[in-house]
Amino acid sequence: MTNIDTTKLLTRKQAAEFLGVKEATLAHWKCTGRYNLSSVKIGRLVKYRISDLEQFIARGVCSYE
Repeated sequence: MTNIDTTKLLTRKQAAEFLGVKEATLAHWKCTGRYNLSSVKIGRLVKYRISDLEQFIARGVCSYE
């Protein structure tokens, strides 16, 4: 695994690509509060930390036995 700065801020487009969803999906989740996905607001921009995206993914992992 490569060293990635997990505090780096991603744009909504980059975050959507990271998660494998559309930008509009992230916007919808943010607007409706459907998922607890942390973001950083800088002026009018919404940014996402890689570490927050990784935590979001980890919370969604289910193990079936």
